[in-house]
Amino acid sequence: MPKINKPLVTLVAIALLGGAYGLWSTQRAAAPAKNKAAPPVPVIVAQAQSGEMPIHLNVVGRAEAYEGVTVKSRIDGQVLSVAYTEGQAVRQGDVLLRLDPADLEARLAQAEAVVARDQAQLAKAKADLERYQGLKARGFVSDEKVNEIRTNEAAAAATLKADQAALELARLQLSYTSIRAPFSGIVGARLVFPGSTVKTNDTALAVVNRIDPLYVTFAVPERHLQGLRRAISQGPMAVQLALPGNKNASFEARARFIDNAVDATTGTIQMKAVLDNKQARLTPGQFLNVSMVLDQVRDAVLVPNEAVQQGADGNFLYVVKADDTVEVRKLEVIASHQGRTAIAKGVAAGEMVVTDGQLRLTPGATVKAKPAGEAAPAAAATPAK
Repeated sequence: MPKINKPLVTLVAIALLGGAYGLWSTQRAAAPAKNKAAPPVPVIVAQAQSGEMPIHLNVVGRAEAYEGVTVKSRIDGQVLSVAYTEGQAVRQGDVLLRLDPADLEARLAQAEAVVARDQAQLAKAKADLERYQGLKARGFVSDEKVNEIRTNEAAAAATLKADQAALELARLQLSYTSIRAPFSGIVGARLVFPGSTVKTNDTALAVVNRIDPLYVTFAVPERHLQGLRRAISQGPMAVQLALPGNKNASFEARARFIDNAVDATTGTIQMKAVLDNKQARLTPGQFLNVSMVLDQVRDAVLVPNEAVQQGADGNFLYVVKADDTVEVRKLEVIASHQGRTAIAKGVAAGEMVVTDGQLRLTPGATVKAKPAGEAAPAAAATPAK
């Protein structure tokens, strides 16, 4: 059996113990560095405030003519002339088109001649009746003959009356050759030209729209119906209108009409507002943003819209506590208006909420807060990758 070298074994054991102690010392020195707390996250904060907020209903509507009609002819004929210019403002009774009146003028002249003949025949019948009544008084004619003459006079009067009605009809039909504006408004594009053939109640001759005032038609979800009826019952309901993409072009109208049934296919009910449009600022067919105040929320907690975040469980925000750490709060949102959100539950007035820098936050994280309006620290921005 070989003899063990005791000094060599002792040296090896000492080397192993030294290495283990060195490794333990390194790990012990690295532990504090690893457990060192992360620096605070720079954020922008704002204070939740108590106040009032109107509950707005925002939908999209379309301008609609207050009155609109497609003008058609009441007789057959041929267009003689077109008296309007496309896009022209017309007044009620203005002539838009004229049809060729030649054949109707001839019919009128014929009816006038027939009435003149009937009048002459009636005059003769009346004279005969007076003469025969005188002869009867002297006993020269019988009662039967007088009755016959009286019948002739009554028949002549009835014939005259019928032909006078035919004359009025001829005059009326002749007046139909002048196509007039049924009301004041704007006439559209030219649809027929001189020489065009016109059929009764078939050929469209012109389109006239009354645009002052102007209707604005829009659909409202049925869940707001009770609130709308309650608001309208208190008086004319103000409606704010704006052109899409142009907030400076705003108008005010009054809600005047709620339909009598909900559309079962869309779950909405139609409403109309009336807009004063004297300067023709809007045109039928335009899309408009429609806003109405349904109610007024009082004593609500108001926070900037930027503070409200969307999560898998709904709306939430970060509240900064007294120890500069953040807490996640779930929210019950009432409404939003003009950059602020009304909160029913989740945050109290006076608490500080984070409005910028939420992407780097986790529940319980330490923050370095600055009030809204101050420049955000450069470190608050997450570098793009």
